[in-house]
Amino acid sequence: MLCAGVGRTLRFVAKMSTIDTSKELLNSAKREAARTAVDTYISNGQAVGIGSGSTIVYAVERLAERKKSENLDIVCIPTSFQAQELIINNGLTLTDLDRYPSLDVAIDGADEVDRNFVLIKGGGGCLTQEKIVATAAKTFIVIGDYTKDSSELGDRWKRGVPIEVIPMARIPVAAHIEKKLGGNAELRMAKSKMGPLVTDNGNFILDWKFNGSHDWASVHKFIKLIPGVVETGLFVDMASAVLLGMKDGSVKKIVR
Repeated sequence: MLCAGVGRTLRFVAKMSTIDTSKELLNSAKREAARTAVDTYISNGQAVGIGSGSTIVYAVERLAERKKSENLDIVCIPTSFQAQELIINNGLTLTDLDRYPSLDVAIDGADEVDRNFVLIKGGGGCLTQEKIVATAAKTFIVIGDYTKDSSELGDRWKRGVPIEVIPMARIPVAAHIEKKLGGNAELRMAKSKMGPLVTDNGNFILDWKFNGSHDWASVHKFIKLIPGVVETGLFVDMASAVLLGMKDGSVKKIVR
């Protein structure tokens, strides 16, 4: 019995090792994409939009390194509370769109990127502020790892298209989308509290789980015109370049 127990333990450790290695590989890919983007697109004197999510952490860390080693002088505009805290905690200069309504560069992640450069963003619930900052930038750079690269939207990202809505409109908006476009528009629930997730803007998120392929520009316009919709997580014709960290340590650069 003792030997059998040891065997089970060893198999468990082996399984955990595989998981850790996979996570380590993803983090390494994210880090390479983020560092490459910062070193390629960020220079002295710029106003820089800082996105949200796990990959952005590595971009901000690299900006902090360059500030220390090169005396890099930039100002940073956040897309979320998370981004704001990253900027402050890394000793970078925090500002806003009131002072800098036109940005040189914005760097952000994505949940999925298709072959036509259409992005799904908003897995973290910050899609509206992310889109505002991206639109204000002359150059919008998207960073991520190899799992974000898809031929068609929905191939990899299974949580649907995030849609920020005014709380009182959530049910009619969901019904309107489902009737016209099919699929299911589900209210996103919070993980650490009872009830729905609330965005930085005080709104709710619907995750529209769609079926098949679509004309995403038309879908975005249709959803945006529904009363109560604040913004969609479809970023169409917005990215200037996408940098994806690959398994082998290289960075795949896709330019529109």
